[in-house]
Amino acid sequence: MVSKKKIVVAVITATALSIGAAGTASAHSNGAKGDHLSTILSDLVKKGTLTQAQVDAINAAKETAKSAVRAAHDAKRAEFEALIAKTIGLDAAVIKTRLAAGETLGAIAGAKKDALIAALVAEKSKRIDAAVTAGKLTPAQATTMKAGLVSLVTAKVDSTRGLKGGLGKGHKGGKGGHGHKGGMKPPAAGVAPGA
Repeated sequence: MVSKKKIVVAVITATALSIGAAGTASAHSNGAKGDHLSTILSDLVKKGTLTQAQVDAINAAKETAKSAVRAAHDAKRAEFEALIAKTIGLDAAVIKTRLAAGETLGAIAGAKKDALIAALVAEKSKRIDAAVTAGKLTPAQATTMKAGLVSLVTAKVDSTRGLKGGLGKGHKGGKGGHGHKGGMKPPAAGVAPGA
């Protein structure tokens, strides 16, 4: 017979995995994963496997983890927007307004377009290097990803859709349904730029 401690550990592990998956899930998600977990936990309380206090602790830990993921995402977004604003020499609000009006980052940057591209390539290269250090990418994968960075970033800077995530006009992701609102997004460590 499986002990209650092992079941609690399994439930907590499942919760942690679902939180990690939720961090990469589309914003268009209907919340079915959360409902599914709630149903499982409720059933375990009914069976006497878990107490309501244990379920409450699991739910509190899940919310804390979600908040931490959100805060980390927001911090990365703010850092990315600050990099762009500093490089272009304009306030982020002005850049957002101009992007919303249909301008590209390249047009907004004007004579500073090359400096913007260089700054974005350097930032993305740094993230790729961090992914290698963390063991999420191999050096060969990193080399392949870096090989196309300049052309990829240039195309994104010249696009009215821009890079997903930070500054932007609020579209909800393109093909692939990433669901991140905005025009630019730094790639997550281990994720190909533009993926």
